[in-house]
Amino acid sequence: MTGISLGPSAARRDALTRRIRLLVAATITYNVIEAIVALTAGALASSTALIGFGLDSVIEVSSAAAVAWQFSATDHDVREAREKRTLRIIAASFFALAAYVTVEAVRALTGTGEAEHSTAGIVIAALSLAIMPFLSAAQRRAGRELGSAAAVADSKQTLLCTYLSAVLLVGLVANSLFGWSWADPIAALAIAAVAVKEGREAWRGNACCGPITTTGTKATAGTTASLGTTPTAESDACGCKPGCTCCT
Repeated sequence: MTGISLGPSAARRDALTRRIRLLVAATITYNVIEAIVALTAGALASSTALIGFGLDSVIEVSSAAAVAWQFSATDHDVREAREKRTLRIIAASFFALAAYVTVEAVRALTGTGEAEHSTAGIVIAALSLAIMPFLSAAQRRAGRELGSAAAVADSKQTLLCTYLSAVLLVGLVANSLFGWSWADPIAALAIAAVAVKEGREAWRGNACCGPITTTGTKATAGTTASLGTTPTAESDACGCKPGCTCCT
């Protein structure tokens, strides 16, 4: 029978912490550039979708900055103590994003203004669609292995940016080519619903992703269970409580 392990070693935790810091720094840097381009292009084209996308980038920066603050602590116990506050900040940013997207979608559906073609908007949406999934996946893997719900929650917000990028890209292209002004706000309302769901989970503090062990054991919510062999299914290695969605 293999020995019981509660998670990664101290050296591995330090490596994962450094990785999350780098990923968060990259996310902040990209989102600052994205916000500047989107807000400028949105103002020039009178596009509420582009302006909303730019403000979403600002919200993402606040979320990533909260995680950066948590992981700026060198002591593991201090980082753990900051977890709940960080989750609340991330949840608030999800709710703010959902509220803004909903208001702008309703305004677009009621015919408030017509957006012009924006090449810069199409380019930044396409770049975000290509870049954000990789940043999200890398941070999510590191956060799950470390057992950090805040890092996982922030990675979900980065993934939400991917969905918004797709919505924005489809909306801008459809508006430019076919004049379908209704496509973007309809999809944006669905994205807002997802943002509310993720915000609720973060607010409740669903820190259910326990650290992935490397000795054939799984740690869950204060208990450990020897598995005998290393889990082969990704969901088995996550250490989730029943009903938890952080590994899905």
